[in-house]
Amino acid sequence: MRVPACGESLWRMPRGLYYNGGVKYRRLGNTGLLVSEIAYGTWLTFGAQVDDARSESIIRRALELGINYFDTADVYGRGRAESMLGAILPRLAIRQDYVLATKVYFPMGEGVNNRGLSRKHIVDSIHDSLRRLQVDYVDLYYCHRYDENTPLVETIQAMQDLIHAGKILHWGVSEWTADQIAEAASKCKANGWIPPAVNQPRYSLIHREVEARILSVCEYHGLGVAVFSPLAEGVLTGKYAGRTAPTGSRGTVATLNMFMRETLADSSIEQRVIELARLASQHRLTAAQLSLAMVLRRTEVDSVIIGGTSTAHLEENVKASGLRLTSELVDAVNELFPPQGTAPR
Repeated sequence: MRVPACGESLWRMPRGLYYNGGVKYRRLGNTGLLVSEIAYGTWLTFGAQVDDARSESIIRRALELGINYFDTADVYGRGRAESMLGAILPRLAIRQDYVLATKVYFPMGEGVNNRGLSRKHIVDSIHDSLRRLQVDYVDLYYCHRYDENTPLVETIQAMQDLIHAGKILHWGVSEWTADQIAEAASKCKANGWIPPAVNQPRYSLIHREVEARILSVCEYHGLGVAVFSPLAEGVLTGKYAGRTAPTGSRGTVATLNMFMRETLADSSIEQRVIELARLASQHRLTAAQLSLAMVLRRTEVDSVIIGGTSTAHLEENVKASGLRLTSELVDAVNELFPPQGTAPR
């Protein structure tokens, strides 16, 4: 990963920070942690589409491009993604140079306590994740969903214990509602507990629901935002235009395309993606770069988590970092994919 040499400056820009023209970095919420605007995630890739050899080349190239935030979860491949990442990252970079995130909630076995956000499952899960990742701590530990069956205070206190034990540095949430986020942050403030530092919602030009309340709630309570699926599982790249999924793509694999079937079946989205690609080309961008830059325009967003299956995907997508879009281009994109609360024209 490109880091400043002795005497080099860390330049501050209106949106985020960057090292001498490389990939840009932003401070994560109210923490002092700097994360790359483009992060790499292992959802639906490691242990599914990407084998061991290709995974190492992807991580190596990500580090070379300046990506420092790597995102995974225990449930991805039922531990396989964490194990693959743990076999690679410690060999390619020193621990101080990368930000590592994983998650807890989904079942990891048949036992009745091997799921959810109880203190027991959280403690069992962090030990298993650290073993698979081959690290002593993770920077970010996400509650992967909200657990209706566990008292919120129990979950919060378990996260406090992990922080004080040095097993995690910050805790966060993923796919929680605005009210759930606000309740957790408020309870922490009232009791002097360490609050959630980050939220990981789904957010893209196609899925803009978080604009209604969630982004503003995160900003109010000081949570950083690292979004997943900023390219809508690849739909916004334009590669699925024509309704025929390319050979070997996620759209052709029944066990991987369950999250994109509804989107692919919507002919109106297909036409808008085609127009998005045309707009991007006029500005010497790809549809993926324009889509990512539109999400990064939001001041509440600190990082977008991509999941490319090749180094070429990485090299294309990191070019979205630091892009400044004209107001005319932003307006044109918003006409195609209206912000939350407005109707398509």
